[in-house]
Amino acid sequence: MEFLHVFICCPMECMQVVKNQSAPRQSEKTPSQRLLQVIGRDMRIIVFGFRPKTKQRRAIYDGLLRCTKPSRPWDLYAFNCGPSKFTNANPKVRLLNECFRLLGKGFCSASIDMIDKGSYTLSNELWRISNVNSDYIMSPSYPFALIVPKSISLNSKTNNCLVASDEEVVHASSFRSKGRLPVVSWCHPGTGAVLARSSQPLVGLMMNMRRHMPGLWSEIEVTFVIVVAVLHACLHCNTDEKLVAALCSQLGGDKRGRRKLYIADARPRKNALANVAMGGGSESPSHYFQSEVVFFGIDNIHAMRESLSRLRDYLDTHGSTSSDGTLSLLRHGGWTWGGGNLSSMSASVATLGDSGWLIHVQSVLAGSAWIAARVALESASVLVHCSDGWDRTSQLISLANLLLDPYYRTFTGFQALIEKDWLAFGHPFEERMGMPTVSGCSDKPLDLSRQSSVGSFPSSPMRQSSGSSAPQAPSSSHAQNQYSPIFLQWIDCVSQLLRMYPFAFEFSSAFLVDLLDCVLSCRFGNFFCNSEKERQLVGVSESCGCLWAYLADLRSSEGRSHVHYNLFYSPLKHNGPLLPPAAALAPTLWPQFHLRWACPSEAQAGELEAQCRNMSLKFSELQKAKEGAEKKAKETTNAMESLSAELQKEKRLSSSAMALAKRASKESAAIKRAIQSLGCKVHFAGGGDTTVDIETNPMGITQESVFSHSKRESDGILQHQYNSDLSISISAVADDVVSNNPLDRVCGAICPSRSRDGGCRWPEAGCAQLCSQFIGVKANYDAIDSLSIYETYFDTREEGK
Repeated sequence: MEFLHVFICCPMECMQVVKNQSAPRQSEKTPSQRLLQVIGRDMRIIVFGFRPKTKQRRAIYDGLLRCTKPSRPWDLYAFNCGPSKFTNANPKVRLLNECFRLLGKGFCSASIDMIDKGSYTLSNELWRISNVNSDYIMSPSYPFALIVPKSISLNSKTNNCLVASDEEVVHASSFRSKGRLPVVSWCHPGTGAVLARSSQPLVGLMMNMRRHMPGLWSEIEVTFVIVVAVLHACLHCNTDEKLVAALCSQLGGDKRGRRKLYIADARPRKNALANVAMGGGSESPSHYFQSEVVFFGIDNIHAMRESLSRLRDYLDTHGSTSSDGTLSLLRHGGWTWGGGNLSSMSASVATLGDSGWLIHVQSVLAGSAWIAARVALESASVLVHCSDGWDRTSQLISLANLLLDPYYRTFTGFQALIEKDWLAFGHPFEERMGMPTVSGCSDKPLDLSRQSSVGSFPSSPMRQSSGSSAPQAPSSSHAQNQYSPIFLQWIDCVSQLLRMYPFAFEFSSAFLVDLLDCVLSCRFGNFFCNSEKERQLVGVSESCGCLWAYLADLRSSEGRSHVHYNLFYSPLKHNGPLLPPAAALAPTLWPQFHLRWACPSEAQAGELEAQCRNMSLKFSELQKAKEGAEKKAKETTNAMESLSAELQKEKRLSSSAMALAKRASKESAAIKRAIQSLGCKVHFAGGGDTTVDIETNPMGITQESVFSHSKRESDGILQHQYNSDLSISISAVADDVVSNNPLDRVCGAICPSRSRDGGCRWPEAGCAQLCSQFIGVKANYDAIDSLSIYETYFDTREEGK
């Protein structure tokens, strides 16, 4: 069989072809197969088989090559997919808002106009935002806004007044590789301690000696490195020292003196010394007051690339199903894992260890935890750098930020962290992911070859050659290959922290997987190019969709029940720094990412989380149903209370009406007796009519002595006057025509509500409405007293009946 290998960096930005020797045929009757292997950067390996003696494999390969190796960034999918609904707001505005938050100026809001005018140079007691790199001249790979010590600005005077100046900042940048001078990445709001980042100092000698004297270099290499290592301590930059010393500034009220400074060099010590020969190197503690230099020993990008390749081989070899479709249990004539072949089982474990991936992850985690502990426990400031300050430095600084600040453990904060310490500070995504450069992509294919197994497939009989493999790429090609899974490794470290602290992160492991897939897919432009300057030059934010808007839209579709949300997130449980002990920093394979293709069933290690999520969904539904039932019950209770109040009101009105009726009845009886005492009989009919009969000479009083008749022409009211001062008027029911009935005359004579035309308006008259008074009666009670009307007329016993 013959293999053609296509190394694909999803979505197939670049590839490398390695042609293996044909394996011996298993049978003379079985024709040899021609295979095309596609290796993805997401740990996926796909093998295609083709008929021999055809040009199908070459045609497929050429087609993949054209699609996966565009010559310009504008040929990538994100630029050609058309307008996206996930618009990308200007990332510079988001970066500036994060700078405001770090300075305690979160109430300020950045805008494009503010950036154009350069009016964003805010400051607090210790730090200020500088616009010295707004044109990207000082450092093309640094962001437009930098947080620097405030004391560095007080170095010039105008009219005897201190004026902000960035001359010292510019001067200090000349002493650092790529102009990446020490700047603040994060500052503690309480103590003022900071996390700062930079590139290596340029303390080496004879930067170009190797290029000018290639023949002599090999003979004096060891001696030269030793001499340079001794002499580089004598070389220093006063401005750089002043800038670094200013990172240790204390808050105004702190009288403990200057804080300690740790300089964390991410490289192995031998690598730092080797860089001295090329003009780089590391700081000397003697030149930086109260400082201590610590080397973390993290390997370079080439070691990480080869480690991931070995890990991918291990997973493909010992996974449940190989890329060629062969079960791992059937390889090499027996089981390779746990089936009874103990030696194979031990060998597979050793292979995983030999990949070195987990060791590298542990080194990054340990370095970040050490940095966070120095800031949180000692209130010390830490300056972190590697060689250029954009690979291992970004890993360490961003992980330390994540450990120290709970804000970065939320969706919004995690986005701000990546945009600040990875995108703005110039991690070269273009080179590390193998995408075309802004100036055009070279024709050299990307080399994803392994260190020890380039082009060989020792795990599968179908892929074994006759014993020889493709030759190793030359060292120059190895050095020119800038692909490296640095960002993927950092996300792996975040997943390890998520496993150790499941309550501390708002997002889940599924969110991290989707984030990586979006970064590798080239569907969005957020991670294009090598720097903020290049993305602005290409117009990424205007032309491409936004990854963050896409992920936010996914979450909004289902709310907090979406798979991106961490069900166990409890912000109050971990509202401070996370300081994992060394014993806890034991990383494992990340199942959701590393095992999803080689071991699909085992990759569902998050199945328990999925079940918890389903239970959470059901609980949420029950909670909503409960809230709905409680709402209805509350509405019913309110309605019942309202009806009860109305009923009580009706009862009170009814009681009041009954009391008024009873009182009216008593008053009517009293009036009746009073009228009867005047010689009249009053009969109340059931229909409301009233009949008044006048008795002759009641109680021995002559009629003539009782009444004297007179009539007023003006009001039509007949008045009867007693010989005494008593004056009584009574209204009685009458017809429309004035009757000559003496009873009508009596009622009309004493009724105050009698109309002018003499008609009676019962029962609409006042005598029927004013039931609380003596109806239709107006009396001079003094006259009544003079008449000595006996109380028997108002017998209380009768009133109570």
